[in-house]
Amino acid sequence: MLRYLKQGLCPSIIAATVVLGAAGARADFAFGPEQVIQASGADIDVGTYSVPCYGDWDGNGANDLVIGRGDGRVSVYPNSGTAQAPAFCTCGSFEVTVGGSFLDVGSSGCMGSFPRLVDWNNDTYNDLLVSDTWGKVHLYLNQGPPASPTFGAGTFVQVGQMGAKTDIDVGSRATASVVDWNNDGRKDLVLGELMGKVYVFLNEGTDASPDFHSMTTLQDAVTSTDLEVPGLRSSPTIADLDGDGLKDLVVGNTNGEVLFYANVGTAFAPQFGAYAYVEAAGVKIDLPDSPRSRPFLCDWNDDGLLDLLVGAYDGNVHLFKGVPEPATLALLALGAAAVLSRRRRRR
Repeated sequence: MLRYLKQGLCPSIIAATVVLGAAGARADFAFGPEQVIQASGADIDVGTYSVPCYGDWDGNGANDLVIGRGDGRVSVYPNSGTAQAPAFCTCGSFEVTVGGSFLDVGSSGCMGSFPRLVDWNNDTYNDLLVSDTWGKVHLYLNQGPPASPTFGAGTFVQVGQMGAKTDIDVGSRATASVVDWNNDGRKDLVLGELMGKVYVFLNEGTDASPDFHSMTTLQDAVTSTDLEVPGLRSSPTIADLDGDGLKDLVVGNTNGEVLFYANVGTAFAPQFGAYAYVEAAGVKIDLPDSPRSRPFLCDWNDDGLLDLLVGAYDGNVHLFKGVPEPATLALLALGAAAVLSRRRRRR
């Protein structure tokens, strides 16, 4: 895959695979061994039920760590390192505030806040979308300045026809991610929920002014029934994980596992059927007890590879770095050998 060609050679890489969870599932990517993100030399711990998000909070060009917490608040760990080598300090961390008080969407059971950074209204400021334990989605618009975000009073994201809109409500344990689901240039919403279903809200407005008219339950492409994530408490993140140019579905669940659903549809009409359990360093990702895994795909260290962050009951942020596939390593090795041969001939 082209995106791997930027990665240098590393002789100590441990490739990852997947465990097939349903007939026909296959994944063509790799993650290295688990790490726990630290700040000031100690594991980051936000209490319980962490939900990580990685984005440029303060507009300085380096991504920062934004973490939902089990108590309903949101913590920010600014990146004191670089885009290629993120570093965090407890002395610089803080809790997000709204109008002089801590942002707090409340908590119940196994969930508090579920944050995602997104420029909702295309004004170049990162806004904050926060799902809650009761099935709703809060929007906090950033009033700037870019280096020091400030947020107005939150509103609920709504769905329905003009004049008949109601707050989005998926029952409980809402886990919203923003993505252009149907490749029409407009941001859409994908939500998980307590019973393991996945809902899609297509944007019928503009990219700068999203407007959702209806909710669709994602269907299993094989059975034509509602897709239900094993283990319940679906927590989706969306990206092209297998490098085929189509957006895939990566989902956490109650059990602490991470499931991969390859897109068997198109870029304009994604479809999913078979799933696979994601492994890292040859072992299935399966966090202890029933931690409610909440994954987030990103490029953690700016190397062109997708990495995986996972939040859980322990309040930590678990990192699984993407590594080049064995086939890609072989190609890189051949390329390096060819370059070395040319250099020798020039001497």
